[in-house]
Amino acid sequence: MPASHFAILKNRAVLSVSGDDAVSFLQGLVSNDVERVSESRAIWAAFLTPQGKFLHEFMIVERQGRLLLDCEADRRDDLFTRLKRFRMRSKVEIEENDSLAIATAWGEIASGAFELSPDQGTACQIDDGIVFRDPRLADAGLRLIATRDTLQQTLISAEFTESDQATYDAHRIALGLPDGSRDLEVEKALLLENGFDELGGVDFQKGCYVGQELTARTHYRALIKKRLMPVIIDGEAPTSGTALTIDGKDAGEMKSSSGTHGLALIRLATWRSAPDGLIAGGAATLQPDPQPWMKLPEKTET
Repeated sequence: MPASHFAILKNRAVLSVSGDDAVSFLQGLVSNDVERVSESRAIWAAFLTPQGKFLHEFMIVERQGRLLLDCEADRRDDLFTRLKRFRMRSKVEIEENDSLAIATAWGEIASGAFELSPDQGTACQIDDGIVFRDPRLADAGLRLIATRDTLQQTLISAEFTESDQATYDAHRIALGLPDGSRDLEVEKALLLENGFDELGGVDFQKGCYVGQELTARTHYRALIKKRLMPVIIDGEAPTSGTALTIDGKDAGEMKSSSGTHGLALIRLATWRSAPDGLIAGGAATLQPDPQPWMKLPEKTET
């Protein structure tokens, strides 16, 4: 049986939103439908600028009347400050919760662990925390929020093997999953260039939210010219931010990497015009490896 792993994600942290207006407060701010969130359902969502550019991404699940946001640890203070600006007279409490940690678990046994139903985002309670299927993709595995000791004890008891952040990064990069500002440039990235549509991170049927206009227009007019996707690296991995080229033409930008695999924001028309489909990044050669879940537009322009 292939190994099943878990990792404590030190680069993620918890922000809680509670109060009578917690759901309606977030509903008017984020890209997904917060009314779907419960103790048995988690979602993935983003918070955008008014111009529709990326600021933060997070998973949202409910526990004991509080909405827990699984967000970037290094940028949690920024998210906290930005949310507070919108609170105004809403009956909402926003708190940084350092008593809880976040873990992820994946592999063969993840699909049957904790008696979760097979639907993406389905959740259940565990001791002093909650576990849920990663709402983005089945192969991504599970997400858990609890105290650090509970996370380790629960996952070891479930026969997962403890691994580190780098092992998880290799897993999520191969699947094509972005990880916050490591892969999405703050105040510049567009959701639909980074898979939020196919990965269930945006709801086009919900009411208005900050940045909705550009996101909807990009979707309905099929304006996607770039896509974040996995790449197989031949040579030393380019550092994040490295410009990518094909015969001297702009082909995109390198994002995070792990070993021989990475993520890159690729200019689709330039890539498709290359006879061999290969992209240069520094001294390395990159082979784009789009995943089955990705719905790439048939035609694009540079």
